[in-house]
Amino acid sequence: MSIAELRRLPNSEKLKIIETLWADISADDTAFESPDWHADELKKTEADLQAGRVSIVGWDEAKKALRMRFE
Repeated sequence: MSIAELRRLPNSEKLKIIETLWADISADDTAFESPDWHADELKKTEADLQAGRVSIVGWDEAKKALRMRFE
């Protein structure tokens, strides 16, 4: 599938493709090295969580919210 074809897809289909790609990439955690900035962002998120600036949302709820936002 070309980039042009991907751009023509509805956002809901794009999200499904992203989920499938991520599942494939993350299936073998030794094959993918997280960049340093990921650790920095995780530290910021943890600080925000402890300070009460963000809250935890379940993955299923987060996916629903994203799908609703992009459909």
